[in-house]
Order: sequence, then structure tokens, then C-alpha cells
Amino acid sequence: MKLTINGQSMTISNRITRVDQLLHELDLKVKTVVVELNRHILTREDHHETVLKDGDCLEIVHFVGGG
Repeated sequence: MKLTINGQSMTISNRITRVDQLLHELDLKVKTVVVELNRHILTREDHHETVLKDGDCLEIVHFVGGG
């Protein structure tokens, strides 16, 4: 499946069908990211229910703490 993630085209395994699986594959923690799918921001609760489709466009923002 082809997705656009943060402006870059990526081919993702067909075994990854949901947003939560994609985040796990990318080694991103759910608590530190915001996901926008096709210009709609998803809640954390939506991650395990939202099915990805070929051609979807995602923006994933990762928050980093520091001081």
C-alpha cells in the first residue's frame, strides 16, 4: 500500500491496516504524536479504529520534551 507520510511517499506492508499499527511500525508512541489523516485530525481513540487505504495522506507530529 502506498501512503504519503509527512510529504514523503512510502510503501507500507499490506499487513498494516490501521493507524495504530502504522505508529507501532514507525516506533512512535501514541501519547507523543498527533495524526492527521487526509486533512482530519484523529483522536487517540480513533487510532485503533481507523483503517488505512492506498493513497491516504498522513501528517504525523511527534512531540519532544526537553528543557
